[in-house]
Amino acid sequence: MVDLTTSYLGLKLAHPLVPSASPFSKDADSAKRLEDAGASAIVMHSLFEEKIESEAQQMDRFFYQQGLGTGEADSFHLVPHHIKSYQEQYLENLQAVKSALSIPVIASLNGSSLSGWIDYSTHIQQAGADALELNSYHLAANINDSSETVENQYVDILQAIKNHISIPITMKISPQFSSPIHFIKRLENAGADGVAIFNRFYQPDIDLETLDVIPKLELSTAQEALLRVRWTALLYGRVNLSLAVTGGFYQTPDVIKALLAGADVVHLCSVLLKEGTGRLTQIRDELEQWLVEHEYESIQQLKGSVSQQHAIDPSAYERANYVQVLDSYSSPKGVLR
Repeated sequence: MVDLTTSYLGLKLAHPLVPSASPFSKDADSAKRLEDAGASAIVMHSLFEEKIESEAQQMDRFFYQQGLGTGEADSFHLVPHHIKSYQEQYLENLQAVKSALSIPVIASLNGSSLSGWIDYSTHIQQAGADALELNSYHLAANINDSSETVENQYVDILQAIKNHISIPITMKISPQFSSPIHFIKRLENAGADGVAIFNRFYQPDIDLETLDVIPKLELSTAQEALLRVRWTALLYGRVNLSLAVTGGFYQTPDVIKALLAGADVVHLCSVLLKEGTGRLTQIRDELEQWLVEHEYESIQQLKGSVSQQHAIDPSAYERANYVQVLDSYSSPKGVLR
């Protein structure tokens, strides 16, 4: 019997497949379907501070300022008592999901101010989350912000939250750092229990007819997985925090590659949105079958065995094969070079 268990953020999980933040976690029933499909834990969809602030502004405008210009109504504010705020709904949903599931529930938070990060993370812990993922979706668009300034923002947020909550914290970061390994080591020293690589920044598009800049949602593609595998292989053995990969994991072979590189868990999202929760069961079964066929006794035995420190050719994860890869390309038949 193959031992599929793994440890992530100090939590013992039945196997490494963890659905990441998605619409599946927006209510207890859909989250239960993930557990029934075999999820070893789930990551809740994110609580966004910007959405909380936007809702507060709307409430102020439509309820508390409704009497402006009408003297008789200045002291009359018809605020329905049955309306629950976005924050209240999220926390109640978190409690409902936690009560409905027997697997760990990892909450997700996207803040926009230091006080917001601290306040909302505290409420999330009180609501019963087993761990917290900080969804640090920050685009460094200010030309005056150096790379050190940007990194310090992440570290300051992490340290401030660690002073207020006790549940494990994982940082979800993008690949857009000049030295990811050094930065992740800084996060570890600042108290991070884990890191999820990598966040995906959704790219705005330009409408060629109206010239409007419009939002565009594109799910991850399988080609993105190798970037995560590479940096996991470089990180393994150099840091002591939990390693999660997220983005582009559709097929079982890609999951296996991430584990060989050193990942503790593999997050699944787009593949479940496209193919349904049953795909999680298939990947788990295929993973177990591969381990049996290749005579592995456990995930622990597999994990990190092809990281940079243990690879046959460690330089293959860096620049050594760059020219060789470029020279290996050949045009399809019929295409003139």
